[in-house]
Amino acid sequence: MADTDAQTASTPKLAILAGISGLLLAGMISGAALWIIVALTAGILLVVNSFLANTWSRSTIATRSRGDQEVKIGSRLPIEVELTNHSKMPVLWLLVEDLIPNWATIFDPPTLQIEGDRIKVLLIGAGKTCSLSYEIKCNRRGYFQIGPTVMETGDLMGMYRRYRVGTQPQYITVLPNIVALSSYEIGSRRPIGEIRMRENIMDDPTRLRGIRQWQPGDPMRSVHWAATARTGTLHSKIYEPSSIVGATLILDLHTSSNPENHEPVRCDLAVTAAASIANSLHDANEPVGLATNGRDAADRIRLEGWVGDHRVRGEAQASASMSSENERLRPVIMTPERGPTHFKQMVRTLARLERSDGLTLAELLVECESQLSADTTLLVILQQCTAESMGAMLDLKRRGRAVAAIINTHDINDYSNIAGPLIAARIPTFHLSSHDTILDVCRQTLLR
Repeated sequence: MADTDAQTASTPKLAILAGISGLLLAGMISGAALWIIVALTAGILLVVNSFLANTWSRSTIATRSRGDQEVKIGSRLPIEVELTNHSKMPVLWLLVEDLIPNWATIFDPPTLQIEGDRIKVLLIGAGKTCSLSYEIKCNRRGYFQIGPTVMETGDLMGMYRRYRVGTQPQYITVLPNIVALSSYEIGSRRPIGEIRMRENIMDDPTRLRGIRQWQPGDPMRSVHWAATARTGTLHSKIYEPSSIVGATLILDLHTSSNPENHEPVRCDLAVTAAASIANSLHDANEPVGLATNGRDAADRIRLEGWVGDHRVRGEAQASASMSSENERLRPVIMTPERGPTHFKQMVRTLARLERSDGLTLAELLVECESQLSADTTLLVILQQCTAESMGAMLDLKRRGRAVAAIINTHDINDYSNIAGPLIAARIPTFHLSSHDTILDVCRQTLLR
């Protein structure tokens, strides 16, 4: 496509050059001085216009005032690009456009709401600087490429056009909203941990609750010898049952189970719920991990540096665009850990996640089963559940894993159809219907 455009653009120039050469030759043969003057004048204009177009294009330097940033949903981000003319002659016209992903502006309200002009026509004096300024309101979480700046200029007669990519882009990470939770009591199958459980599954010898008289069946290791010696009667220690907390969040973002007509609401809802649970576990200093079949938007970046093409606008825009496809099949996995560094990295990863047509949920669970922690609860957040995905979750349950599911659907009937087989297999299920119910769903999970 680029070669075709270049050939099309060069055809009129070759025709003009051929006409000038023919006119000059005819004038020299026939001795017509006027023809020779016209041919020389046209040739001079052709050279001057080419010189002006090349000079204006190469002498204008664009610089971006800010680098990569992390912001919250609802933040307003000022964007400013300065354009400086380093030549000794004025640039009579320069069309400047700062590129924004098209898919980020199609919703209502748009994911990125542009306030101001990101396309301008400027006249820049010799040695002068002009600026292109506008503001972006970030309405949804995500990872976005802002820029680079594409510049177009040319001669005054319209014979030449020059296009160039002017600046490095900047990347904006819009972090998901986090709902603050008060507690977390969903335990894994590993006993003897940090929290007290309501069901006496296994006593924790590190948590002494009290003593009572010895009863037949009490093990000898639980005898409280000091109380026995003091009273002359056997007494046994009473322990509190406990378990570790923590979760491995399994987020299903496959395109087949997350249909387009529910986007971007449902995926953002799932990410918000995952970030809220991760925040609660972080506040309790408990481990939290992540496994997802979604893709990291940062993988779509194809170029780190930008080389402008001074002939073809399509080539300049293509080199400046962010890749929209990714064939990466490897899942995104973060092992359960504690600490603020791990939590911040997890929130950034959740912010960048997008739907993918790579691994399905069933394939994800099979692929990364060996990498999933056996000490934490596998908390699956899904929107639709196929028979294969259902079977994979039931297999994990049969092999002794603690599995729970948050079903991200608005329709209660859809929730019932998915939750029925899971409840029959004693897998806890919770209904995530809207953003307002995140706190209630998480509270139900916490007070289990």
